[in-house]
Amino acid sequence: MLPKFLAAVLLAHGVGFGLASPIASRAENANSSFTHEVRWSTRVQIAPAFPIHESCNITLQRQLSRALDETVTLAKHAKEHILRWGDESPFVQKYFGNGSTAVPIGWYERVVSADRGAMLFRCDDPDKNCATQDAWAGHWRGSNATEETVICDLSFQKRRWLDSVCGLGYNVAESALNTFWATDLLHRVYHVPQISEGIVDHFAHSYTEALELAKTDPSKAGIDSNILQYFAIDVYAFDIAAPGEGCSGEVAE
Repeated sequence: MLPKFLAAVLLAHGVGFGLASPIASRAENANSSFTHEVRWSTRVQIAPAFPIHESCNITLQRQLSRALDETVTLAKHAKEHILRWGDESPFVQKYFGNGSTAVPIGWYERVVSADRGAMLFRCDDPDKNCATQDAWAGHWRGSNATEETVICDLSFQKRRWLDSVCGLGYNVAESALNTFWATDLLHRVYHVPQISEGIVDHFAHSYTEALELAKTDPSKAGIDSNILQYFAIDVYAFDIAAPGEGCSGEVAE
């Protein structure tokens, strides 16, 4: 881990500045007298909320809304970490190798800001996978309805919130990637074409494979669904959950 990076993070937390707040731009010291105004001739309308189907009762809607909010929080922080540190971050090197940082930044930003109007999260199990597939906690509907995601009852029973990251024995290397609502739903929204554009895919299927892909094919690392999840939760752990320490863990031999 680069001393400059670690020292800066520890110093930041020592003086009460944390990465949970909007990350300062490197251009802060630029000439403040410069202004640039852009006027749009038409107003761009973006559907800001993730649509939730009426099959989710009010209790499930509340939980799912909070879970989707945490997904956006996770993606936003991952994006801001890269914008702040670039390839100086050991986490960027670890998960994206020498690939362009613009690639993961863009995919996190799509989760944060892309229009979500055509998407739909539902709880009624129209394809009967929740009922018939062992231990399924949700699924993308695929060719049955490409913009729809089903959340099974099991998700509401077992998913955790971001305020428990690094607690209860969790570490990134050894714990399930879908331990938290935020990582699980990040995975699920990257299946939906409105967010993924059919580009984000699964190339690495484990933590070990993710680290290897960053070394051997960084062009794919930036569009790998699992790597985007691993990076996001790892930097959240280091920057916010346990500042300057995190809970990356190690791969068991």
